Amino acid sequence: MMINNVDDKFETFLLLSKRNDRKGEGGLRKKGYSKRSYKNKPLISIVTVVFNGEEFLEETIQSVANQTYDNVEYIIIDGGSVDETLDIIKKYEEQIDYWVSEKDNGIYDAMNKAIEVYFGEYIWFLNAGDTIYDSNVITNMFHCSVDADIFYGATQLVDQDGEFIKLIKQPENFNLKSLTKGMVVSHQSVVVKRKFVFPYNLKYKFVSDHDWLINASRDAKSFQDTSLTMSKYLLDGFSQNNFFGCWKDRLAIVSMQYGRSVLLLNYILFIKALLKNTLKKALQSFGLLK
Repeated sequence: MMINNVDDKFETFLLLSKRNDRKGEGGLRKKGYSKRSYKNKPLISIVTVVFNGEEFLEETIQSVANQTYDNVEYIIIDGGSVDETLDIIKKYEEQIDYWVSEKDNGIYDAMNKAIEVYFGEYIWFLNAGDTIYDSNVITNMFHCSVDADIFYGATQLVDQDGEFIKLIKQPENFNLKSLTKGMVVSHQSVVVKRKFVFPYNLKYKFVSDHDWLINASRDAKSFQDTSLTMSKYLLDGFSQNNFFGCWKDRLAIVSMQYGRSVLLLNYILFIKALLKNTLKKALQSFGLLK
């Protein structure tokens, strides 16, 4: 259910502050409509961050718009795209609660913009190229519980043609302790209750989502395994192409969040990952591995 309210207080509360470099802004909120949670039907906010994503954005939008659950808020934060991204966003104006296009300082800065204005009881980050696994995921998720602090599930990795690569299964027991070994669950398959949502730390350029999820999990009491494959994650090579940057961030995060004993464990994991990565590149150079 949507509520219509067009006064100045509404605009200040639910729209980002005005900027001179803004390329566009729109969605249902600009028309004075907002959404809210109801008993046994919490509002879930889905956030898509995009920059020059004309090739993959439409599929992401459709996967959100096709959900059978009927209390979804959809927010798109665009980094000032110069391709056809804005045309795609405007095509789905009536399915998007709020969108904005302006420069940002990277993906985590864009996510923080969404955190400023989302209205749901829960938030789910699903970036351009990623999709919700099927149209019943949110409905089935809330069949498990309507009050869990954190929901999580499995993730299907796909290539740029949408072809299956592998399934990232959810851990048997996901909690604060499990995150000592890195992102044991994909960020695209985690839904977090509002009271446990913090801004992303922009100091971590590559894996701030790990730090964010640790912070969310620290005070959370109920972790709900949905037993679902929740999302399809477009493998874009970012982690592989930024191997050392990702590990530098990760080691700094676990040192800050957990202390020296966990840091030592992660140095061991880093050495193992480095050896594996080096071997993989060697095999690829000899044409023995794709």
